[in-house]
Amino acid sequence: MSASAAPAKTAAAHTGPANATPALEAHVTPALEARVNPALEARPNASLPLMLEEARAAYAAARPASATLHDTARQSLAGGNTRSVLFYTPFPTAMTHGRDCRLWDADGREYIDFCGEYSAGLFGHSEPRILAAIRAALEKGLNLTAVGQNEGRLAALIQARFPAMQRLRFTNSGTEANIMALTAARNASRRPGVLAFRGAYHGGVLVFSGGGEAVTLPLPFTLADYNDGPGAAALIRAKADEIGAVIVEPIQGAGGCLPAEPAFLHALRAATAETGAVLILDEVMSSRHAPGGMQQRLGVVPDMVTLGKYMAGGMSFGAFGGRAEIMAQFDGHRPGTLPHGGTFNNNVLSMAAGVVALGEVFGPAEAEALFTRGEALRAALNRVLAGSGMQFTGVGSMLCPHFRPGPIRAGYAATPAEEQLRELYFLDMMEAGLYLARRGMIALSLPIGDAECARLVEATAAFRERRAAVLPGI
Repeated sequence: MSASAAPAKTAAAHTGPANATPALEAHVTPALEARVNPALEARPNASLPLMLEEARAAYAAARPASATLHDTARQSLAGGNTRSVLFYTPFPTAMTHGRDCRLWDADGREYIDFCGEYSAGLFGHSEPRILAAIRAALEKGLNLTAVGQNEGRLAALIQARFPAMQRLRFTNSGTEANIMALTAARNASRRPGVLAFRGAYHGGVLVFSGGGEAVTLPLPFTLADYNDGPGAAALIRAKADEIGAVIVEPIQGAGGCLPAEPAFLHALRAATAETGAVLILDEVMSSRHAPGGMQQRLGVVPDMVTLGKYMAGGMSFGAFGGRAEIMAQFDGHRPGTLPHGGTFNNNVLSMAAGVVALGEVFGPAEAEALFTRGEALRAALNRVLAGSGMQFTGVGSMLCPHFRPGPIRAGYAATPAEEQLRELYFLDMMEAGLYLARRGMIALSLPIGDAECARLVEATAAFRERRAAVLPGI
């Protein structure tokens, strides 16, 4: 499809309380009654490897321009790209432009963007108020080599939403925010050890799954199992003289959108309060689920919080903060404080966009509406998948498919068949004009409404019928 086929609607169209409860059933029911395209009907004797081979071939044949761009990029970029999560074989699709919740690739194909820049693209691709703020900042000049007006304003907006952040500082990314939070926590507690959780991802150099150890900073980490409150609490107490920081995601995003059980987080809070270790809640992804993030929704008060992703309206951003006495280590008015550099920590584009994003666009009503829409979408997807062995986990507007039945409480090593099914689902969704993360993760943006969600449910129902022979079942 061409770019001209995109409907003309603004990002604000689906953000207000009037759209808080998605009416998915009205959209989906006709789709479920329709037969799958005969050309795509399941073949009972087809094997999973054969299905995947055919899907890859169809994908490549439809995207010659992306293939050429990738081949050219390989002459200068290692692997042909510069961000591992965007790499997949035979080559990644190259996007040329976006509007609202839609993307267009180098071959002119149109997609509904369900990836949402892994939760950073909360506002879609063209929110007019954010674009206006960025243009205004550009007109006033870049790289001013000084503090500005907007960084204090943005900090106050964040502080009002997250009371645990009595003081905070900015970084360029969630990765940097977590590195600086760990630095602050280890210095404040005077203990070097860090407790983290298997399956976690706290940034490009803090990876605790999928062979990430090779790039993870060489800090004295102890690993525990996610959602095992008693086990983690026992480790914190047993190593009270070593563990100075505990870092945890309320939802393991890269680990498959797995939510933390409230009892698990409260067990961590009790154990760290007892031993004096600093509890860091990594809300880089999960802060979107309420005005004050998952800590507000679950009633957990951490010592430190890290943020990032969407908060600067789509520009680069990170933040770390917490109790005043911990953050006082960075107070330049005091002698002997810790250094914290970063040329672009307070860059004028991120600061200006962030003030508008949090101050005007994404308020409590919008946060609750987005959360409700995501909960409804996940329920609708799991209804059409019932009995297939495929399921979606998640919280609110973050969700991810899994190809195994039963409760999933913690990360796991996927089997080769599960990895093949994950890729097959991704390729089928791409063919249907739906752009997901390669691993299947979905992060809704504000422009996504009932009709877009219904398209995903319809396509997933068709996937179940088309690929029934290779789904695990129950």
